[in-house]
Amino acid sequence: MKGKRFLSVPVLAVFLLMLFVYYSSIFVFLQDWLGLQSSPGTLNAFLFSLFASLSLFSFFSCVLTDPGHVPSSYAPDVEFSKDNAEQKKCDKCFAYKPPRTHHCRVCRRCILKMIIFMSCVFQKDWDPIKGSSLKIFYVLYGTMVVGLTITLLTLFGWHVYLILHNMTTIEYYEGNRAKWLAMKSGQSYRHPFNIGAYKNITLVLGPNMLKWLCPTAVSHLKDGVSFPTLRDNS
Repeated sequence: MKGKRFLSVPVLAVFLLMLFVYYSSIFVFLQDWLGLQSSPGTLNAFLFSLFASLSLFSFFSCVLTDPGHVPSSYAPDVEFSKDNAEQKKCDKCFAYKPPRTHHCRVCRRCILKMIIFMSCVFQKDWDPIKGSSLKIFYVLYGTMVVGLTITLLTLFGWHVYLILHNMTTIEYYEGNRAKWLAMKSGQSYRHPFNIGAYKNITLVLGPNMLKWLCPTAVSHLKDGVSFPTLRDNS
C-alpha cells in the first residue's frame, strides 16, 4: 500500500530529479574534472554519495511515514462550552479537532500538527569535438543547480524560522490574521505555542542534539493532542 505513494507525479518527479543530479555530478562532471580513479575524485565521489544517500533516506522516510490521525477517543475538555466545542469540530470529518489540527484534503482526514514543505566560473581547454554540446550541458546543468540551491536554501531558512517559533506554515498565516485583528482592536498577539527558541527546538527536534539530523528519531514526540503553551510557561 505504501508503494503506491511513489506513483504520485510530484514524488516521481523529485525522485527522478535526484537521480539525474547524482548521475550527472558523479559520472559527468566529477569524471571530467578529477577522474573517478584518482584520489581526489574518489574522495569527492564518496562524500557526494554519502550526502546523496542521506537525502534519499530522508526523502523515503518522508514519503513512507504515515502522517497520523486524530485518536477516535479524543474529545475536548469538559470545561469548554457547547458553542466552543462546536467550533473545534472539523466541518469535513464532523469530528472534534485537537489544537493545531487541520484537515488534509489529500489524506481525507484531519492531521495532528499539520505542516504545509554559489556561482563558479571554470576555464579549461574544451575538446573541439564535444566542446559545443558539453558547454550547453554545463550551462543548463549549472542553471538547474543554482535554481535548486536557491530554492532549497530558501525552504531551509523558512523552516528554521518556523522551528524557532514552534509553528507550522498554516499557523503562520493564521497568526498573521490574528495579529492584524489584534492590532485593529488595540491589543497585542503572540503565538500561544512559542515558548522560547531553545525549548521550541527541543520540542520539534528532541533534547538530544546527536539525533537532530536523523529523520526517524521521533521518540521525543508525544501524542500530538496536547502541547505546552506560553501560558503554561509563564
